[in-house]
Amino acid sequence: MVVEGSVELHARPNGREAIMTMVKPHGIFVLAAALKDAVYLMSARTVGKSRILMIPAENVRAAFKQNEDFARAIVVELAGCYRGVVKDHKDHKLRSGVERLANRLIKYHKLQGATGSLVLPYEKRTLASLLGMTPENLSRAFATLMAYGVEMDGAEVRQTDLKSLETLARPNMLIDQPGA
Repeated sequence: MVVEGSVELHARPNGREAIMTMVKPHGIFVLAAALKDAVYLMSARTVGKSRILMIPAENVRAAFKQNEDFARAIVVELAGCYRGVVKDHKDHKLRSGVERLANRLIKYHKLQGATGSLVLPYEKRTLASLLGMTPENLSRAFATLMAYGVEMDGAEVRQTDLKSLETLARPNMLIDQPGA
């Protein structure tokens, strides 16, 4: 469990690397592998100063067998993770790179108070990888979004025409709504 900071989960087959997701405080990772006593399918690295709570896998498996409330909590956590993976897969399969970026900017805008501007929570290279894009494609996508009221200044993004951006992005509650 991430207690403080964040953890980047990434994969690196055949000389390529992709950031699969970021885990923030109170997020859990390696849970499915611990329950199955299997190898973890991604690698993890902390991003900046972080504190991680590690519980031995055999303890997790024992608690799962012995404690019904713990087992129920684990099932709910894994169900949430599964739904997150399906949403991410739909995002990648059903949207262009520009649409993925537009929706991500709308999400960050809401999370940061919907003031008309936001600060990217990650470096652009990390954001590109999370969106399944190269840094060059991310740069082109930002350039495309200028016509929809998106202005960049380093990591700060101003959204001067949110309605136009939302028209392009077409947010979908079955992909974009947290907890759905």
